[in-house]
Amino acid sequence: MDSVALAIFQSVIFTVMVLGLLSLLTNMIPGLVIIWAGALVYGIYEVTTETYTIGGIILFILITGLMAFGSIVDNLLMGATAKGAGASWLSIGVSMVAGVLGSFIPFLFPFGGLICALLSLFIVETIRLKNWRNALKSTKSMVQGCGFAILARFGMGVLMILFWLVWVVIG
Repeated sequence: MDSVALAIFQSVIFTVMVLGLLSLLTNMIPGLVIIWAGALVYGIYEVTTETYTIGGIILFILITGLMAFGSIVDNLLMGATAKGAGASWLSIGVSMVAGVLGSFIPFLFPFGGLICALLSLFIVETIRLKNWRNALKSTKSMVQGCGFAILARFGMGVLMILFWLVWVVIG
């Protein structure tokens, strides 16, 4: 691939990565996976053209690790903040399952998972505590955890893109 075509190729990958990063602010699209997929495409290019380096391999491994951890960090932060506010593990577990299932409800897209997670936490905690105000306290803390998760995933996305840029520049 000549230098102009390579620059265009890298620009397209960078654009896709930035769009993936921006999607992390809405929680609608798996932005970290999109960023990682861009790095994967670039890695496949390097393997097929035999221009890969050990540095590039290490950076791709770091990018992959960030993507994997970032894909579960929202569940960890949301659950931890709810637990810190007094929610039971049962409520948190039900909430996480409801969140996954809710993401498949077409008419609630793109926020179905979050709506179902929060609603189920509130319902289970209300039943458990027999006090909707305390249940609301746990639910509010889960919303805070969601905010922290968005920030954490965004930071990981920025790091992934920076690692890819280092890979492109110094290999």
